[in-house]
Amino acid sequence: MSLSVHVEKRLGPAGGSFTLSAKFESEGRVTSLFGRSGAGKSTLVNLIAGLFRPDSGAIRIDDTTLFDSTASIDVPAHKRRIGYVFQEGRLFPHFSVRGNLLYGHRFTRKQDRWTKLDEIVDLLGIAALLDRRPASLSGGEKQRVAIGRALLSSPRLLLMDEPLAALDQERKGEILPYIERLRDQMRMPIVYVSHAVDEVSRLADTVVLLDAGKVIAKGTVNDVLGSRSEMIAEGPEAGVVLIATVRVHDQVSGLTHLAHPAGDLSVPLSSLAIGSKVRVRVRARDVALAVGEPGRISIRNRLAGTVSDITDMTRGGVAVRLDIEGDPLIASVTRDAVRDLDLKVGDPVTALIKSAAFDPLSFGNTTWP
Repeated sequence: MSLSVHVEKRLGPAGGSFTLSAKFESEGRVTSLFGRSGAGKSTLVNLIAGLFRPDSGAIRIDDTTLFDSTASIDVPAHKRRIGYVFQEGRLFPHFSVRGNLLYGHRFTRKQDRWTKLDEIVDLLGIAALLDRRPASLSGGEKQRVAIGRALLSSPRLLLMDEPLAALDQERKGEILPYIERLRDQMRMPIVYVSHAVDEVSRLADTVVLLDAGKVIAKGTVNDVLGSRSEMIAEGPEAGVVLIATVRVHDQVSGLTHLAHPAGDLSVPLSSLAIGSKVRVRVRARDVALAVGEPGRISIRNRLAGTVSDITDMTRGGVAVRLDIEGDPLIASVTRDAVRDLDLKVGDPVTALIKSAAFDPLSFGNTTWP
């Protein structure tokens, strides 16, 4: 699926206090609209859904034009075949879970239906919930039902607007594997809105970075989240995503060992299948550097790399970028450390990362790239 968006929308009083002017194209399975609160992410998905009307521009999915101001095309929201999952779930309280799931399905033409109730129930693991009412569900269960309701309308595109924002870390960890299933098993095209780096790193193929209503960067997760953009690379969430393979689970140590060409990584014990590919988010603030043999230290994760760039950051410190067997890695260190280690571009180094630096949200299944 290809998505093409080129829109402008003025919001607020006469003259406009905020203008969204966004242009991007994506063919990724999960396109993340990422940025600070107020950047225009939710406005943009509402324009794609047809809930807001752009002042000008065009929106296309594959060869279908949903909106074109010059051609006077504006397909109504209910005819766009776009599923929408909101932050709060927005389930109908007077319907059972089954009734909520089938609501959109009933209004979808038979020739457009590509899934069935049983398939979605199995995918999302909600068979035990079918006869319950929304009031009796946990936050994570409500979101799974909301996702199922959207899928049973047989959309060609799924919009997810901050779907995990109202959940705690445990509930987020419950939902993320199901969204990964949509991406990897169902190959469902998703536009995913979030300002949480851990969610974007784990799910997205393409990231569109918004700031003050403008697209300021677009590319892969590492292109954007590992870029020199000040709002990412110099913040506490700067980092990259590595692809590793599950090698072994060690019940005694409580660790899962992952294989990467630059060295092994140990993360908290997981249930990921042996041999499966895993996305691992590594934050720059969690990476230390050593020149020569690190010696006897407690840090077990050691990746061999070469310094590819050294950049002073305006807020203090230095971003040292490494090449680790073709993958990027960033270490956020002090200027004193760069001087004492006499770091230069081209130098071989060892990146050191504590296993405790990885939380359960920082790694998960993937079939990407």
